[in-house]
Amino acid sequence: MKFKDYNLHPQLQKGIEKAGLKRPTDIQYKSIPTILKGEDVLAVAQTGTGKTAAFAIPILHKLHVQKQLARRDEGIRCLVMTPTHELALQVAKVFEELGSHTLVKTLALIGGVDQAPQIEALEQGVDVLVATPGRFFDLISQGHLRPERIQILVLDEADHMLDLGFLQDISDLHRKLPSKRQTLFFSATINLHIKKMAYALINQQAIRIQISPKDPVSRNVDHYVAAIEMDDKRFFLERIIKENPDSKILVFVRTKVRAERVAKSMERVGIAALTIHSDKAQQDRTAVLQQFRSGEARILVATDVSARGIDIPEVTYVINYDLPEQAENYVHRVGRTGRGKARGQALSFCSPQERDLLEAIESYLGQSIQILDVDQPEYENTRLLSEDTDLSLKDMLSEIEALESERRKKKKKKKS
Repeated sequence: MKFKDYNLHPQLQKGIEKAGLKRPTDIQYKSIPTILKGEDVLAVAQTGTGKTAAFAIPILHKLHVQKQLARRDEGIRCLVMTPTHELALQVAKVFEELGSHTLVKTLALIGGVDQAPQIEALEQGVDVLVATPGRFFDLISQGHLRPERIQILVLDEADHMLDLGFLQDISDLHRKLPSKRQTLFFSATINLHIKKMAYALINQQAIRIQISPKDPVSRNVDHYVAAIEMDDKRFFLERIIKENPDSKILVFVRTKVRAERVAKSMERVGIAALTIHSDKAQQDRTAVLQQFRSGEARILVATDVSARGIDIPEVTYVINYDLPEQAENYVHRVGRTGRGKARGQALSFCSPQERDLLEAIESYLGQSIQILDVDQPEYENTRLLSEDTDLSLKDMLSEIEALESERRKKKKKKKS
């Protein structure tokens, strides 16, 4: 089936064609008819499978038809809530591009920037509001936003929006919105706890759509792990970058301070690297992502603020310089590569201190991660296993620990 076969408004079809979309992905194929019918939806699909278009296309159709029939501007009809500024800007851009020939007006509402232009846009009329919770509630309290007429609520990256950090915001939002509305949850990962909270906010007859539930990561991503001492990670990162001079590489670290330190360590060896994290001003974060997207910069060191839903073209490698503390975040991180039909590589550095995190990630994925043959001279004793090994993760971790212990002893002997 092709998009032109859907009974979508011709003005929306123009935007879809302009965006280069011809055939729906699995999540789009299953979501679009259901959303058009007005059903509540809880959708889980791998990263890079087109989730944003899966809800944007039917919403744009419904709102465009409504605006054609309405004699006056009815105000905000759809609210899309996202956990990060970057994701809000990206989702709004998808709505704007697909709806470029429709009557639907979209606004990204985020903090960290001047609110005056946002207020002016709201006064001129907005149909789809893509927002982060902070600025959204700020403008409600100031009287610039009236959410009581919202017909459709979308929680993008729903598992994160329903996690502890945003739970109170979503609870407050639930009380402000009309009870009769359509609610759509979209995410790459979900667990039983989040699922229970989701069903407390939506119709109990909601349609559940799950694509590849046993494989949360795109099949286009090859996964590797390398056993490396914590203090030696920067040397191995340097080597990977220099051996892949034309590749776009996204490096994930655990903290903001660590991001700056890793970038500076690369700069000391002649490698230009940008950083993105929550301590940076929104204007700087937007500029950094634009440089990385365009290819002007090819190395970006990031915290998990950039892992959620961000679509960055042609990322060849995602490197987990530090393993994430939450196994689910591994899925969101590595989802920045292998998007669409492209193939990507995910490489994780695992120090002995992080072996429990690696075990949790493999348990979450339901599969082991192939061990990289680290062949640089100082790691000659950590060429652990061949590709056809069938050793268990527990055995591998024990071998890592034993080899690292042997290596430390050799270092001590050299010093003495």
